[in-house]
Order: sequence, then structure tokens, then C-alpha cells
Amino acid sequence: MYQLQQEAQRPKRITCPHEMESRPKYYGREFYGMISREYADELLAGAEGAYLIRESQRQPGTHTLALRFGHQTLNYRLFYDGKHFVGEKRFESVHDLVTDALITLYIETKAAEYIAKMTTNPIYEHLGYTSLIKDKMVHRLSRVRTEPRRVTFQRDERISSPLVQRGALKDTPEKQCFYEKIHNFKVHTFRGPHWCEYCANFMWGLIAQGVRCSDCGLNVHKQCSKLVPSDCQPDLRRIKKVFSCDLTTLVKAHNTTRPMVVDMCIREIELRGMKSEGLYRVSGFSEHVEDVRLSFDRDGDKADISASAYADINIIAGALKLYLRDLPIPVITFDLYSKFIQAAKLPIAESRLEAIHESLLQLPPAHYETLRYLMAHLKRVTQFEKDNLMTSENLGIVYGPTLMQPPEQNALTTLNDMRQQKLVVQLMIEHEDVLF
Repeated sequence: MYQLQQEAQRPKRITCPHEMESRPKYYGREFYGMISREYADELLAGAEGAYLIRESQRQPGTHTLALRFGHQTLNYRLFYDGKHFVGEKRFESVHDLVTDALITLYIETKAAEYIAKMTTNPIYEHLGYTSLIKDKMVHRLSRVRTEPRRVTFQRDERISSPLVQRGALKDTPEKQCFYEKIHNFKVHTFRGPHWCEYCANFMWGLIAQGVRCSDCGLNVHKQCSKLVPSDCQPDLRRIKKVFSCDLTTLVKAHNTTRPMVVDMCIREIELRGMKSEGLYRVSGFSEHVEDVRLSFDRDGDKADISASAYADINIIAGALKLYLRDLPIPVITFDLYSKFIQAAKLPIAESRLEAIHESLLQLPPAHYETLRYLMAHLKRVTQFEKDNLMTSENLGIVYGPTLMQPPEQNALTTLNDMRQQKLVVQLMIEHEDVLF
């Protein structure tokens, strides 16, 4: 593939012999004004790689790139928005655009059959990316957690209270927990020769030759990216911040079960804030909460959130809520939002808990573990209700909108769902020992 790129024709600009008054300022002497396809074909005949730009006769005001390749003239609608393009790639100059086009046309003509087959026998597992993270992957895949318990909720007929009986627990065998994460691929321009880390073939072209995972640095062809397994192992050097970072990305980057922000904040709150009146309801100074956010973004798990740095525990509680609120994908994911809302609307208490439990089992592992740990903490907060005045209902009001956000940010939907959001969190706190 690399050899074919070297063999590709180089661009030959066919310049107009006279000045064109109608020539746009972003084109050069290759602009011929309004000429026919036939005349363009005559001008380019016999010169592979030759090109010119003409104004379309069929659609005046639009421009066409006429390019000679394979002994025929190819015509492409040409656009400009600060850069030149005929497809999704954008170029600083028409010359670069034509160079890239000739490379692509030549390779796709000479190696069409090979290109069609090059993803069928990948050697991904034996190449750079996987080799470099092999030890990390083995460590990650060896992590085990207990499968969430499936629970059957039954009414105890001997009890007149409508509360459901916490019982009939069905334990399932332990299984490996795979913290799967899809790669965050973005189109990338590689400087110098690069080879795909999935199929090991050369990545051809001048710009946007392939895609790179912005979280782990994996480089692959665009077509290969659809076949790469969901095994992204984020590199801490690529993670720019802690807050507003995808939860699974952060967990995998730090190789932890939950985000260290959640662990550190809850540890500090349980150390010195459980009897603080209005815990989670009283706001800390926003400037200080922002300082905590910046500290986590800058120092990660080395951030100092001790009493000597922030005496007011409400600042730490505010930072925890801010972290959870700013997640790009909420703890209760967009995909499962409606399931939780519908569960809360069920009229029978037992059915509500069953539906919430089933929805919890569908959460991604990192989201499930974060929610489980948080609910256990909030339940401990309610045990100090006489001092902090925080009931499960109060905490449901505080944490409902923090943990649950509708997929479409609609103020009316959010307002209508507030009661169900509160109830979901309230029930998870009250029945934490059974639901998780």
C-alpha cells in the first residue's frame, strides 16, 4: 500500500492562458470560468493527473474540479468554506486536495480486491496497542465482583403494613466483571507514514488517513474502526480532566471500581460530616466548590480535600454533587432513564421495586458500582437523621435530578418527571440492602 502511494500520479495544474475576471479569490490560474465538460476534457487529454477548475454551465455560480485519471476526465462538485473539499476531507489548497484524490483513486484502483479483504484477517491482538496494554488488560479482566442479586419481592400477608418484605434472595455464582469501553475514535491526520493497528496495512492519503482513539491512542483505518473490540484502556496522559469525563473512561484510566472523586468525597463526609445539619441540602460556597473541582482536575487522587483545606463539609458535599451532575452520561444512563421513570409510576409497591431492580441490572458496571456505593452512603446518612435532618425523601429530592437526566434536555419533561426521580432515589436508599 505504501509503495502504491509512492507510485501515484502527481498533480499537474493546467493554467488558463488569460486572466479571468470572474475568478474567486481562493482559486488560482487553474480556474477557467464557464466552460463545457467537453472543452475541459480536451484541455486535460493525455495528461494523467492534470486538473483544472471550471464554473458549471448547468448550475452557474457552482464550481467543478475536472481531474484526469485512468484515461478519462472525472468531474467533482467543488466547495469552499475556508477550506477546499469535495467530500468529508477538507484541504488548505486545491493542490493538496488533488494530490490526496490521485493517491486514493490509484490505490483503490490497483488494490480494490485487497482493500475489500484486508479487514478479514486482522492481527490486532499481536500488534502495538494490544501488546503495550497486555498487562493492564490481564489485570483488568481478572477483576471479579459478585453478580447483582436477583430479588423476588413478596408481600408478607401477616404484616398489615404495605411495606414489602425484604426476602427471597437468589444468589447467583460469581462471574468476571468486564468493564467494557468502546473506543472514542476521531478523524486524524498522521504526519509521516502510519500503519493501521488493526489490520497492519498502510494508512494512505495526505490528510485524515484514519482515526485515532482520543482516550487510548489506538490508530486504525476508518473502516477498521467498526471492527475493533470494545476494549479501550484509557491512558491517563490523554485524560485532560476528572470532572465532566465519562465515568467508565475515568474508572478504567485509574483502574478502580468507582471514580476516586466519589470514594474520596464520601470518605471525607463520613469522617466529619454525618451529623452536619442539612447535609447535601445546604450549599457550600460556589467558589470553594469550584476550587475542589480544579484540584481534582489538576491533582487527581492526590487532591487535598481534608478539613485543613476545606473546613466546611458542605463544600465537599457540593463537589460530589457537582461531579455527578456534570457527567456527560448520568449515573442512571440516558438509555435507561425511561425504564426507571416508568418503574416509579407503577401503582404496586412490590412491582415498583422489581422494575427498579431489573433496571439496575442493565446499568454499565462502573455506573452500577458508583450508584451502589452512593446509595449505601446515603442510607448511612439517614441513620443520623436526628442530627442532620436528612430523610430518604429529602435526599431523593436532592439527588433525583443529579443522578437522572432525560435524554432530551426538555424543561417540561424534567419538571413532569421530578416526582418520579425523587421516588426512584428514595426507594434505592430505603431498600439499598436488597436492590444492590
